[in-house]
Amino acid sequence: MAGEINEGSVPAYYREVYEAIRCKTDERVQVEVFQRLLQRTDLSKTILGQIAEHVDSVDGFMSKLSLYKALALIALAQQGKQPSPKLLENCIQELPKPQLGELKDLNALRMQPAQEDVLTMSQTLDRLLVRDTVQVELIPEKKGLFLKHVEYQVTSQRYKISVYRRYSDFDVFHEVLLQRFAYRVVPALPPKRMLKGVLTSISEREFIEGRRRALGRFINLVARHPFFSEDELVKTFLTFSGSDVQTKLRDTYKKMGDEFMTNRIATQAKEYLPADIQAQFSTSRELIRNIHNSFQKLRDRAEKMAERSKENATDLLMFGRELSTLGSDASSLPSLASSPSTWGTLRQSLKSLSVEFAVLSDKAAQQGRREEDDVVEKLNIFLDLLQSYRDLCERHEKGVLHEHQRALHKYGMMKRQMMSATVQPKEQASVEQLESRIVQQENAIQTMELRNYFSLFCLHQETQLIFIYLPITSHILGAFVNSQVQGHREMGAVWNELQPKLGCLFGGNNGLEPYI
Repeated sequence: MAGEINEGSVPAYYREVYEAIRCKTDERVQVEVFQRLLQRTDLSKTILGQIAEHVDSVDGFMSKLSLYKALALIALAQQGKQPSPKLLENCIQELPKPQLGELKDLNALRMQPAQEDVLTMSQTLDRLLVRDTVQVELIPEKKGLFLKHVEYQVTSQRYKISVYRRYSDFDVFHEVLLQRFAYRVVPALPPKRMLKGVLTSISEREFIEGRRRALGRFINLVARHPFFSEDELVKTFLTFSGSDVQTKLRDTYKKMGDEFMTNRIATQAKEYLPADIQAQFSTSRELIRNIHNSFQKLRDRAEKMAERSKENATDLLMFGRELSTLGSDASSLPSLASSPSTWGTLRQSLKSLSVEFAVLSDKAAQQGRREEDDVVEKLNIFLDLLQSYRDLCERHEKGVLHEHQRALHKYGMMKRQMMSATVQPKEQASVEQLESRIVQQENAIQTMELRNYFSLFCLHQETQLIFIYLPITSHILGAFVNSQVQGHREMGAVWNELQPKLGCLFGGNNGLEPYI
């Protein structure tokens, strides 16, 4: 083909340019990096467009030979010639050298897109939500009535499998997940038990149900996390059906280690962080704290509304029962009653009304469950995420930063001891031992500094995750409005059916006659 280049015939300068701008992980060159390179040539947009037309790329990447061809075309254009592959045939023995500035400056072209790719989360809430949906259902107890015997059926839509887990399995999973991803938002588990005095059977059932819901929120947040969802630990928890999942989880973690050991850019995290990372973090943290506080208030109000719907259901049922009790009283009326026959008819009607009020009660109870399942749960899952972000910020400040400061303090003490040893004669062996400890401490500090930058890197990404989840607000409002529309429609239909039946009690005006 015209203008094809043999790798063996290219000048050394071409190879140096290639090494400066190629991907770190493979032999290709990003088209975006190449476009940045074109901007350094001072050629017109028209000429640059002609060069780009003759260069092949696949999925945003160029091969090494495509880059060499492009460099030759750039050189021809800079000489005032037409950048045509056919012209390359005339100079195939000696390809021209393009003018691209200092080689050492070309490395910067590679770093910028890498920063955008690696640090930025290109996710949407909808894409996260479809990663997986995990159902956590209570298995009927078979042994006694104690909480420790509760088992759950955990069903992953993604893996299309059901496994059986106890709370202790969730506990070990949470423990190893936090060890593996210490620098990311790992949601907290609900408490194992809440035994204050003697629990009644009702409060125990409520606690177990609340814990089941909380475990469901936990595993769904984990299964939808951009990094957790692809990790072997999560897959093991959701799919392993062997007898000892806890040992399997611990063994899996031991083979991998924490994320700092396995993430390919962990030791280079500093290069990708923006210069104002601390200022960005402080601003975002304050904003997220305010959002957290507001959502807690929204959740509290939604819980009260759901509770009122349940109370309304109880009141309607009791109201109907009292009507039924009134209607069931078969006592004969005294002679002084003005119209005993009227009361007898009325009494029979009152008894029948209890059926309608039972239906109304059922509708109100359904409304309460909808508000709880569709509104309160969505608020709770976002609150769980927001709380885990606050926990992460505290881990960053009290963990990595604190350990780094302690290590520096220890290093300073060792250096002072070393200075003292040089002034006051000591045994050679003890001085050498101290020197060895100082070297070890220097290595430890270097590792801590790298971990600190990686912690900041992860914190930056997890902050983005919180903002990616913010559109859940529209999901919550939609669920709230829909639950109210459906509830009022269903309740209204029953009330409308009830109204004509009051005719036999109060005559044609259905009891709507004004009170005088």
